Amino acid sequence: MSLVTIYLCLAAAILAEVIGTTALAASESFSKPLPSIISVVCFVAAFWLLSFPLRTMPTGIVYAVWSGLGIVLITAVAWVWAKQALDVPALIGMALITAGVIVMNVFSKSVLH
Repeated sequence: MSLVTIYLCLAAAILAEVIGTTALAASESFSKPLPSIISVVCFVAAFWLLSFPLRTMPTGIVYAVWSGLGIVLITAVAWVWAKQALDVPALIGMALITAGVIVMNVFSKSVLH
């Protein structure tokens, strides 16, 4: 599997997780069928897609990228769609998470290049 394909699978896993988490919030504790189904399907897809980078990349790196970027994107979705307020410490924290993911991918010898 090429490096591009591995990172595309990781990006798709992150996107599926963000959609699944957004649908989970809209499901109102699984009381609404459509968002509940979307949530389950997206989480299954996210884990399946995550299995591909885990074949060739260290688990800790894959999980850090997946969870870190997932946190940032889910927070951005909540800010835009649900109008959830973000204060300066939250924005700084998200910037640090993003910086950490970038540092791992650009400078770490643990990541595929």
